[in-house]
Amino acid sequence: MSEIRIMLIDDEPHVLSSLQRMLRQHPPMPGRSFAVEAYTSPLAAIEAAQERIIDVVVSDFRMPELDGVETLRRIKDLQPQTGRILLSGSREFDTVVDAVNVAQVGRIVIKPWDEIELIFAIRDAVETRRLRIENAELADQLRMQRGALTQQEAELRRIENLWPGITRVEWGTDGSICISEADLLDPRPDPRST
Repeated sequence: MSEIRIMLIDDEPHVLSSLQRMLRQHPPMPGRSFAVEAYTSPLAAIEAAQERIIDVVVSDFRMPELDGVETLRRIKDLQPQTGRILLSGSREFDTVVDAVNVAQVGRIVIKPWDEIELIFAIRDAVETRRLRIENAELADQLRMQRGALTQQEAELRRIENLWPGITRVEWGTDGSICISEADLLDPRPDPRST
């Protein structure tokens, strides 16, 4: 089984430290390893999400650089299957509506959070992501059986679900394929390990 990747975003370093300590004390998926990336900058987190797969993102709502709803929306655009959890000190109706409608947040956890509630929210987000990917693969198998999808199209969709963005190619003006230094330095993991 592959490692679970959790991204934490909050502009307050002490909140990130608290979340990381909670995850060390209460691993989200017993028996599975996990890695945590913590960011005080939502823009840096979004940039990181362009480079590697994230299973679940936990983001604060109120941040000076970019609010949590917009941050999670941008990550959703990059990685639609990634679980999204919003931490908020607010119980305002507009916040909840925006989080659900704009960023399709799976869970809103009110600060100060209950550790067990947040751990279960992370666990649910990881499992939901796994099921979404599995369901997409099964649906594509059915489409192939019905002739509505070629095997090549199904494989491209499967790969895109595992590594969002990998099937998008950046073309040069002369028709060449552009490869960034980040692509060369940070190879994607083997899909058979998932």
